[in-house]
Amino acid sequence: MYPEEYVQPVREELTRIGFQELRTAAEVDSVLSKNSGTVLVVVNSVCGCAAGRARPAVAMAIENKARPDVLTTVFAGQDADATARARTYFTGYAPSSPSVALLRDGKLVFMLERKEIEGRDPYAIAEDLTNAFDKYCAKSTVAQAN
Repeated sequence: MYPEEYVQPVREELTRIGFQELRTAAEVDSVLSKNSGTVLVVVNSVCGCAAGRARPAVAMAIENKARPDVLTTVFAGQDADATARARTYFTGYAPSSPSVALLRDGKLVFMLERKEIEGRDPYAIAEDLTNAFDKYCAKSTVAQAN
């Protein structure tokens, strides 16, 4: 674990733009166990690909018209219980950080693993995220008969 004074600015990169930090397993369950709406979970870390790729990409992606209802983050290596609990919702994926998961109605519908973040520029990563947002988060409109 890193000293909190080193980690706090990294945490704030996401909380400053509207992400709710989940620091305990109970907080994770209270948000991710809900069966309605969309939730984005960023597994944050202090590594370079989180700093130079994942967080900037996420910041760009949430500017998209279609976006998740709830924005959350857990911090790998710092909030171990919260991170471990969040990963139980990412069925079929090995633990990786950074990573980004999108849940809809309580089920995982999109996962971006570290291997899909490393070596790519933030714009390409943001495009993957916005495509997922367009697919899973867009609000349907109902035409009204006149």
